[in-house]
Amino acid sequence: MTTATAPATPVQRLRTWASFVRFEHTLFTLPLILAGIFGVPGPAMSAGRWLLVAVAAVGARTSAMSLNRLIDRRLDALNPRTRARELPSGRMKLAEAWGLLLGAMAAYLAACWALDPLTFLYVKLAPIPLVVFALYPYTKRFTPFCHFGVGSGMCLAPLAGYAAAHPDLAHPWPSVWLAAFTLFWGSGFDIIYSTLDEESDRANGVHSMVVWLGRKRALRVSAWLHGAAAVALALLLSSLGSVVARGPLHFAWTAASGILCGVAIGLLYFEQRLAEDVNLAFFKINVWVSAVVLAMVLLRRAVSGGF
Repeated sequence: MTTATAPATPVQRLRTWASFVRFEHTLFTLPLILAGIFGVPGPAMSAGRWLLVAVAAVGARTSAMSLNRLIDRRLDALNPRTRARELPSGRMKLAEAWGLLLGAMAAYLAACWALDPLTFLYVKLAPIPLVVFALYPYTKRFTPFCHFGVGSGMCLAPLAGYAAAHPDLAHPWPSVWLAAFTLFWGSGFDIIYSTLDEESDRANGVHSMVVWLGRKRALRVSAWLHGAAAVALALLLSSLGSVVARGPLHFAWTAASGILCGVAIGLLYFEQRLAEDVNLAFFKINVWVSAVVLAMVLLRRAVSGGF
């Protein structure tokens, strides 16, 4: 005699959806969006605009992960590490995944339109992240440079935050260097993450730096990318300092922000040293990297005139 399985409760479904889109990974990108917003002095945003930025951020992040999971569901089913994910395991129906994706995309596009309904600047730019998110999963099918798809998607976060807070696009260099830092940082740590799937990727024809070069040399590429991220971070610090109002706090800001920059670079160094422990290097250290970068930007903003 078989026992009927009780239907999932709404709370359980929400947990499944949050796991499906890896909601906790938002901790990587949210500080970068805020850094883009506060990287350049400007008028304070209204509560309504903050809400629209939040909706757009959550919609974009959910769209990115939903696309990744939908496109990669066959590969996930072949990989012992990922076959327990929601779609391959059957814990989430394909129609649910599509519904979540379409809802997230609708929320994102609606928020972009509401942010600037007159010139349609954001409406014109809004498809760019969605195209990047949709193309990235396919890159691993034909090129070991697929890791730059992750970095490219992430680097749009600070640029989007900057554009939302500064529609005139004045003084763009802090956000440009922040985006460059994010590109190299994200691409580098995705190589570290891919070491988890080296055996499965080789068996199933998935391309990555690890499959192409071997683990040791791939991690060396990751280290070079994080070195480039450190250079971009130093240039970000320089561009932030160029807009700080000179005064009695300028020296203190320079010293404190330099320390924070050094801490962020140090975290990148330890991420490389601890690359064999992917859980520590990828999931824990990375959260602190983006948080420290945000702290550096917020300190600059506080000294140069507040929020």
